Amino acid sequence: MHSSNWKWHLDEVFLKINGERHYLWRADDHEGEVLESYVTKKRDKKAALKFMKKAMRRYGSPNEIVTNKLGSYGAAARELGCSRKQVTKRWSNNRVENSHLPFRRRERAMLRFRRMHSLQKFASIHASFHNLFNSQRSLSKRSTFKLNRDAALTEWRSLVTSYK
Repeated sequence: MHSSNWKWHLDEVFLKINGERHYLWRADDHEGEVLESYVTKKRDKKAALKFMKKAMRRYGSPNEIVTNKLGSYGAAARELGCSRKQVTKRWSNNRVENSHLPFRRRERAMLRFRRMHSLQKFASIHASFHNLFNSQRSLSKRSTFKLNRDAALTEWRSLVTSYK
């Protein structure tokens, strides 16, 4: 599934695991779907480069990459040859900043994480779950919205029963 004409919103959020700071890097597309999530111990060029390569390997190269002004993104984009696609305007990255909120709520409910592996696994599953149920109610008729929601719920139930 290559989506090279998409706009990506990249951001990182820090989380504590056993008192140590870790970073969850996330990539959202222009529709609000979580494309990729990646957990690292550092917030440097190496981590940003690995995260961006992972996303590009799976989804291709986007037309526009919206980030905050963290220097790691710029350095990684220069190395990948897509620095002209990077946008760092003020408030342009609000989409991904707001996408952290449901994850943070769930994290608090779980009373934090104890291992980096469990955080990575949870982030991946949470992204899939969020993408499945995140349909914009205002963009469709009520009947269409209900059909999509029921289909998502049926798929979710089949996934949950297959893990038991």
